[in-house]
Amino acid sequence: MTGVPASAAGGAGGKPVPGGKLGAAAVNQASLWNIANILTMIRLLLVPGFVLLLLGNGGYDPAWRSFAWAAFAIAMITDLFDGHLARTYNLVTDFGKIADPIADKAIMGAALICLSYLGDLPWWVTGVILGRELGITLLRFIVIRYGVIPASRGGKMKTLAQGTAVGMYVLALTGPLATLRFWVMAIAVVLTVVTGLDYVRQAVVLRRQGIAKERAQALERAEAQERAES
Repeated sequence: MTGVPASAAGGAGGKPVPGGKLGAAAVNQASLWNIANILTMIRLLLVPGFVLLLLGNGGYDPAWRSFAWAAFAIAMITDLFDGHLARTYNLVTDFGKIADPIADKAIMGAALICLSYLGDLPWWVTGVILGRELGITLLRFIVIRYGVIPASRGGKMKTLAQGTAVGMYVLALTGPLATLRFWVMAIAVVLTVVTGLDYVRQAVVLRRQGIAKERAQALERAEAQERAES
């Protein structure tokens, strides 16, 4: 016996896993060197290359900025696919859980800091976005004993708006497109703040519910102990 359920192997008695043989292989083993983790590693490796391209030749050369945009776009695309592949083919690993959010924040943080350094983007915008991301990450760890704060639709819209806005700022745009990118970034900042406040609200509610549940369980144990002793 292989230890793989018939449904996973695509045999009789169950529905085949999407992807056929690839799905069955993924069920057998989710190794470190799976496609999802490789895409995450590529995104991490793109960060220093992206910075060099964005700052190349003084940071204002349209050709270098175009190459930097290509690197940024590839990083954003891999971000869309690695999580989907990991969930679809059961390729979730401890490395992926840690490296994926680090890669996301590294490429976005590098882009924002470089753009502010070049004077293209106000430092307060970079501070708001990075402060929100780091703050929510810390908040998740604080309340993790009570539960996990799920990703919201607003959070996904925020990520899309940030990626689009930063990508437009990386390109050397002029005229109406330069004005458009300003408004796209304004939308991204608003979504960043609004979704951040919503995460804080969810964390407060989750913590209160967790504390109330712990107190109820403690009371039940105390009452059970009293009944046992009487």
